[in-house]
Amino acid sequence: MVDPVLALVALVASLGLFAWVGVRAARHRGDLEDYLVARDSQGPGVLSLSFLASGLGAWILFAPPEVGAVVGVDGVAGYAAAVAAPFAALAVFGRRLRRVLPAGHTLTEFVRLRFGRAFHVYVAGVSIAYMLVFIAAELTAVGGITATLSGLDPRVGVTAVAAVTLAYTAYGGLRASLRTDCWQGWLLLALVGVAAGALVAGVSVPARELTPTGLLAVDRAGVESGVTLVLAVTAANLFHQGYWQRVWAARDTRSLARGATLAAVGCVPVVALVGGIGIVAAGSGVPLGDPPVPFFALLAGLPGWVGLAVLVLAVSLVASSVDTLESGLAALVAVERPAMSLVAARAVTVALVVPTVVAALQGYSVLRQLLIADLLCATAVVPALLGLWRRATPAGALAGALAGLAGAVAPGALATGSITRGVLGATFPDAVPTLPPFLGAAVASAAVAVAVSLGGRRRTDVTTLNERVPRLSGATRG
Repeated sequence: MVDPVLALVALVASLGLFAWVGVRAARHRGDLEDYLVARDSQGPGVLSLSFLASGLGAWILFAPPEVGAVVGVDGVAGYAAAVAAPFAALAVFGRRLRRVLPAGHTLTEFVRLRFGRAFHVYVAGVSIAYMLVFIAAELTAVGGITATLSGLDPRVGVTAVAAVTLAYTAYGGLRASLRTDCWQGWLLLALVGVAAGALVAGVSVPARELTPTGLLAVDRAGVESGVTLVLAVTAANLFHQGYWQRVWAARDTRSLARGATLAAVGCVPVVALVGGIGIVAAGSGVPLGDPPVPFFALLAGLPGWVGLAVLVLAVSLVASSVDTLESGLAALVAVERPAMSLVAARAVTVALVVPTVVAALQGYSVLRQLLIADLLCATAVVPALLGLWRRATPAGALAGALAGLAGAVAPGALATGSITRGVLGATFPDAVPTLPPFLGAAVASAAVAVAVSLGGRRRTDVTTLNERVPRLSGATRG
């Protein structure tokens, strides 16, 4: 265990560094557009580190190792693919959306301009719910890690990270998030390597001892788990407005494609490495805990400096994820009310984030809530992106989302003969991701959205949408 005083110093020093970097990055000088999207300013190097740091939160110390210990190598491979897939999708759809809406700000803005208010309200609600649950999950994680590694009250980690990230993102906007992401990206790559190396060196398990566990074999359950994760994580992250801010922050479409692709490639070895630690932990025979926490189970027998490195890693992971989410929330709020001042947008963002801090202080498990939010995203992601298709209609998009909800419930209802049980199954009562609800939501939403749109016999020139993008008139001062 890390000495509590040393842990507190490391926590303060890490957050102090990020705050200093974030405040120095502020350049908006009264320009709300620059504050929210930093338009056409970022090259592929910055974007790749930003996507990487934002996408790899503290959850990577819990979920991939647990999947490795329980499911095995195919589950870890699926998780690595799932983390990379949203960035690969952004490389494709982000370039297209940026060409269609060069003056845009967020995906929800595009949905409103393309499909009108009804479907937009659903998409905005799902997006806000997902981002708030994600923030709560990350803050809960940093509180738990702080307590586990040092014995400090978890409230110290939760409130410190929430307060500092809110402060520098409120002051510096998107540029503050981008700049801190670069520092956090390099730091997390270095610390993941150090921590993983120390864990594997401290507990060496020959492959021949792992073979009887079945964790090195590929089977149907593991593949199904991987497909589920790809669908869930991709759908959810495409409603992460912080990522869409970076679409317009890119210097050009080539920079966006290269940055997103580099991030996708970079995520794979990181997730594979920490997931592999779970496999090693399962083969080592150490008690994994209930629920299993293989990464920290192996950490218990190692020197204190390794725990300190992991604590700094956790703070970096959470800060990078949370500041991106906070910045994305601010952009979504400001775009919904173009005449809103920055002061008001900041106040609304803080008001939205405060309940997540309260939830994180309770120490609740938010995995089930995350799965439900992911599933809601899966009901709407295909209809939303179909907006880039000229034949898509508002009726088709809304009908697709409603069909997605039905499709999420249908597999459980058909299997049990009860709609009530189908609804319960779609809420993941055991907090375990299962493929049928996600597959049902994705397939039903896509099929119905396309069918209804084709029946409407309507074509929209999506290139004209850019003329309707509102200018953000709210001042950044006062």
